[in-house]
This record gives sequence, C-alpha cells and structure tokens, in this order.
Amino acid sequence: MRSFFPAEWAKQRFVQLTWPHENTDWNYMLDEVTECFVEIAKQISIREKLLIVTPDIKSVKERIAGYVNMQNITFAEIDTNDTWARDHGGITVFENEKPVILDFQFNGWGLKFPADKDNLITEKKKKKGVLTGELRNCRGFIFEGGSIESDGEGTLLTTAECLLSPNRNAQMSKDEIEKYLLDTLHSKRVLWLNNGFLQGDDTDSHIDTLARLCPDNTIVYVQCTDKEDVHYEALMRMEQELKEFRTLDGKSYRLLPLPMALPAYEGEERLPATYANFLIINGAVLLPIYGTERDAIAVDVMKMAFPNHEIVTVNCSPLIRQHGSLHCVTMQYPE
Repeated sequence: MRSFFPAEWAKQRFVQLTWPHENTDWNYMLDEVTECFVEIAKQISIREKLLIVTPDIKSVKERIAGYVNMQNITFAEIDTNDTWARDHGGITVFENEKPVILDFQFNGWGLKFPADKDNLITEKKKKKGVLTGELRNCRGFIFEGGSIESDGEGTLLTTAECLLSPNRNAQMSKDEIEKYLLDTLHSKRVLWLNNGFLQGDDTDSHIDTLARLCPDNTIVYVQCTDKEDVHYEALMRMEQELKEFRTLDGKSYRLLPLPMALPAYEGEERLPATYANFLIINGAVLLPIYGTERDAIAVDVMKMAFPNHEIVTVNCSPLIRQHGSLHCVTMQYPE
C-alpha cells in the first residue's frame, strides 16, 4: 500500500471556497467579487460537493439560492481574514491509501497580511465535523498550497523565490526544505524553477500562477512573446528551465504555452492576470478568463492539456483586483 501526494486531477471528495464578506479586503467591491464566487460555486456544485467557509452562513445561503446545486453544498461557520483557500486550506496526502490532511502554518505570504483567523480554519473545520479523516498538525512549517504542484507520481514542482523566502522558513536551508517536502509529501524529487514572476503578485511567485503539471507528462506554462513586456526576460528564462526538466524516466516534458494575459490595471498598478491559475475538478477544468481575445487561445491550449475534461470558463477579472485568481480561492480535497 503506497503513500503519495495526489495530482489535482485525481478524483475529489469536495472543493473548499472561503467566502468574501465586508470585513475582508473585498469590502469596496463586494457585490462584484461575490458574483464571481457564485459562478465558481455554481460550476463546482454541478459536478461535485462544495464546502463554503463563512462567518455568516445565512447571508451566503440567501445569495446563492437558485444559482447553485444546494444539495452539494456544506457550510462551516468560521471567522476569516480573507478568501484565499488555496493557501490556508489543508493539503491532502495519502498514507497506506488513506487520506491525511496536513495543516501547515499560513502566515499571510511571508508576513504581508494578517492571517490569524485563516490559519485556524482547517483545525476548526475538523472540530465542526466537516473534515473527516486524520488531520495532522504541521504548523512548524510555513507552506501554501499555491506554492506546490504534484503529478501524483513523485514529482513536485515549485519556485525558489517562494519556498526560499526569508519570511517563511528562514531557519532551514534549501536542502533541508527539499528533504522536508519529500518526506512529508511522500515524493521522490523537487523540480525548482528559479525564474518567472508576475507583476502585482503578493505570493513571491507561487507556481500556480506560472506553470502547472498536467496528465501525461505535460506542463502548461505562461509564455511571454512581447519583448517590450516587463515579464519577457524572466519568463523566457523560465521557459528554458522547463525545456531542461526531465521526467522520472528521463524524457522531456510535453510543454504547452499559455498566452500571457493582456495587461490589466487598477489605477497605475498592473494586476497579475494569468491563465495558469485554473482549477481541475471532477470531469472539468475551470479556467479563469479576463474578457479579451486571448481567452480563446487559452481555452484551446487547455483542451490539448485536458482532452478528457470539459473546459469551463469563469471571468475572474474581479479576483485579480486583489492579486489572485480562480485556483487561489479554491482548495480540492481528494477521495
């Protein structure tokens, strides 16, 4: 019986959303972002169960009634700082074929934002009975779900900028961090990207904004072809690193470039729009789009990466105004 860290495309029990409210940073655009959350909830609940974490169940129920499949919705009434379930949610591994949920420390992406409430969500979900199976306290290590990718076969993909951030686990060397990840996530190796970033990103270059592992030794990644774009050189170097990576059996990866999203701004600040921040669920991929002509190109790439999944688009222009996108606000729990 094996122990492993499943790929995101493994069969899922449910997905978690942590709902926006007036005491989050969304308060100035709450109606607009809530519409986006309702659409994500609708698309997930059609296909599998959805857990909504919120300090106010009544108001969320009223908002989503008639839009989502309520039979697939479970609620957990918990105080929250923000909405980024990918990074405060539990990370599931399997030990002897049984799920174990790892509860890592979340410190607001290297002490950038308050996280005292969000850091306790996973533990509180367990106490409320909405999280079944073993829960393991791993809060001695600062770690976010958006910073890691797994192919389910022993390969992890991450970025050095995030995992080696001095405000996360500065007491550990790169070798120590790698050994901890391999032991804790039951994996064989880590592929480190040393290049790549998105302007406006708060996470220190989470991998789920840049490059994603997909079935059949495929990696989709953000490609920048505009030499005048501030991202051009870093993403070209990242692309070269990806070309040099090899699978466990020594072959090159099948690389599928996603277009660089057209620049979006809040005032003079460029926002981190990315097509790489998609969510894989049972039978479908939820792909963030931004209302531009490049959306269709991204859809075609995703059809090549996931020929057996339905590609469902969700306009995530509201989400990037707080520097995240679709994958960032969700966390899947495999079965």
